[in-house]
Amino acid sequence: MSGYAWLIPLLPLLAATLIAVSYLFAGNRGEVGERLTASIALAAAGLSTLLVLALDLQALASGAPGQIELFQWLSAGEYRVSISFTLDTLGLSMTTLVSVLSLLTLKFSVNYMHREAGFQRFFIILSLFMGAMQLIVMGGSVAMVFIGWELAGVSSYLLIGYALERPTATGNASRAFITNRIGDAGFVLGIFLSFHWLEGIDWLTITEGAGKLETLSAGLLGAGFLLAALVKSAQVPFTPWITRALEGPTPSSAIFYGSLMVHAGVYLVIRLEPVFQQAPAMMVLLVLFGLLSVLYGWLCGLVQTDVKSALMFSTTAQVGLMFTACGLGLFELAAWHLALHAIWRAYQFLHAPALIHLVSRAARPAPAWLQRNRWLHTAALQRFWLDQLADWLLVRPTRNLARDTRDFDEQIVSRIVGLPSQVSAISSLAEWQQRKKRGYISVEGDLGRGRGVLGHLMEWLASLLHWFEEHLVLQSSGEGVSGIIRKLGRYVQQVEILLGQPRYLMLLIMATFVVIL
Repeated sequence: MSGYAWLIPLLPLLAATLIAVSYLFAGNRGEVGERLTASIALAAAGLSTLLVLALDLQALASGAPGQIELFQWLSAGEYRVSISFTLDTLGLSMTTLVSVLSLLTLKFSVNYMHREAGFQRFFIILSLFMGAMQLIVMGGSVAMVFIGWELAGVSSYLLIGYALERPTATGNASRAFITNRIGDAGFVLGIFLSFHWLEGIDWLTITEGAGKLETLSAGLLGAGFLLAALVKSAQVPFTPWITRALEGPTPSSAIFYGSLMVHAGVYLVIRLEPVFQQAPAMMVLLVLFGLLSVLYGWLCGLVQTDVKSALMFSTTAQVGLMFTACGLGLFELAAWHLALHAIWRAYQFLHAPALIHLVSRAARPAPAWLQRNRWLHTAALQRFWLDQLADWLLVRPTRNLARDTRDFDEQIVSRIVGLPSQVSAISSLAEWQQRKKRGYISVEGDLGRGRGVLGHLMEWLASLLHWFEEHLVLQSSGEGVSGIIRKLGRYVQQVEILLGQPRYLMLLIMATFVVIL
């Protein structure tokens, strides 16, 4: 059965493609097309799950298949990437967990999403996500895992912004997507260092070669992958994006952020156990970030008033415990915790809509000890200002830089290429003289104000150029650079007249012959 393992991630991806093509050609649109859409998605997920269960039975009888290499995908010098799968005990267990929970969520979504305008779109994205998660947990190399990592991120972005007409949903989707790109940078760094130091990126090469690495090299390699894991699993300080992800439908919250994708970072750390054990500093960071996330999730969860937010902060705390366990060397305990928590949290999220209708009383208040500590209570309500901190450190400087770049494009680039500028500016010496007589020539009025560090730097440079232009270039009465240029022109003209006379011409010809000889 191991020869058919490639069908496990491929079937959901084919289902997503088939639903999309059918929708394009109006084959499954509207309420009438819901049955066909659901049948395709469930059939693909069901067949994929049956293949996984068959592999489980084979593993019980004769052991896990281990590393399965299908063919070589890329080759450039010493760098080679193969299409391969790792179905050891950890990989096969996680593949089974992903298959079963994805199938149950798809089945739940058939009735939950009934008569939704984006029914087909939802099942396309959910099938895409199922294939992506299978690539993450059964990929035989970090390149295969990275493909699934990116597909899962794109799926998450699309489902957070499921309600396209709501600015809050689309804005939260963008924030989550951009935050996850920070983790992708760490993942790419890890891939590069694996190629550079271990000469390969498949799991066997990394785990077997980790013991040969120096402590510093193992620490740098682990740091790249740790950054990717912290962001994907929404650990402090990257936690805020996951609460924004609740804008998506409940089934997506259950499978993405409650049970599966939120644990992808923990799975990556467990898979890289030999690398982290070779780097004590990384183990300390695992404990530190894990405990901070536990404390953050616990305190913020105490003050929540809705079910989904309370479950999400509880998930953050539980995942933090898994990172802490890994940092203490208890990787097997973290793996068991991951599996049990994923099952339990998926049930809670899928049960949340019914619970809202069953519960009539308001949410329980925050504990008395927390209310007495006013500062801590306020911090928990404000989620420790992590969103505001991110705005101050990243969002605002980026927006200011974008505005300054736009102003530079309008004031400088557009003029160079001859396009009309939206801002009124000096276009001639006569206009400059008129404005000077009227008394409102100023750098601020004609060049604008800068924002941020780069903006102020550009403003200072513009002021310097404006002074140079005013005092040296745009001066009348023969002053400034224009007067100097006119004087040089008169001197050159006199030299040209002299050279035109016969005696000077003959002298120049004789000098030329002397030089040649």
